Amino acid sequence: MAEMILIVDDEAGVRELLGDALRIAADGMSALTAIRNKKPDLLIIDINMPLMDGFELVERLRSTGDNTPALMLSARADRADVTRGLTLGADDYVTKPFGLEELLLRVKAILRRSQISTSNGADLTCGPIKVDEASHTVTFAGELVDLSPTEFRLLQVLVENKNRVLSKSLLLDEVWGITFESESTVADTYISYLRKKLHREGFEGIKTVRGVGFVIQEPKPQPKSEQK
Repeated sequence: MAEMILIVDDEAGVRELLGDALRIAADGMSALTAIRNKKPDLLIIDINMPLMDGFELVERLRSTGDNTPALMLSARADRADVTRGLTLGADDYVTKPFGLEELLLRVKAILRRSQISTSNGADLTCGPIKVDEASHTVTFAGELVDLSPTEFRLLQVLVENKNRVLSKSLLLDEVWGITFESESTVADTYISYLRKKLHREGFEGIKTVRGVGFVIQEPKPQPKSEQK
């Protein structure tokens, strides 16, 4: 692939598996040096590493405004690890041992949603939310909202289909590139992130339809007697 991807893992076997196609680093400190020398399009980061673990690496990058998409690798199927990584700003996670095909599908999905753009640059709106696809920005009542590439893509799909309930499997396909049966809760996690950032000033338009999926609803017009 033409994109530059940096994999950060202290396990030689993982580095050898992917090393032919990817840049490699053995720990977080080495990764910071590699990133300073040449910025990659995507990071694949192991959680458990010496010197600086994957959590600290992602946290350091995000604190400096570096939003390079990141996929985290976890040797444990521990929801606390997954939740912490996503909260710090990772875009997805894969649990070891992983299938190479699944990993590459997730990599392609992250790259696709981080680079997505439209030719007409049309804006998408839902109540106070405006999604500017040309500039890849989101505003709420005119105020800029900081979203990760994954949060942006999820919101984009929801607003493109506003007032329509989207199944979890559809979102996993459209946003994460997961086209197979999966028990992943990543969609639920990212819906909660969007709510934290966009549910304010009386707007609570992102709804869960139990057993079906999620929807973003256009607010109903207020009766004139209630308008200020």
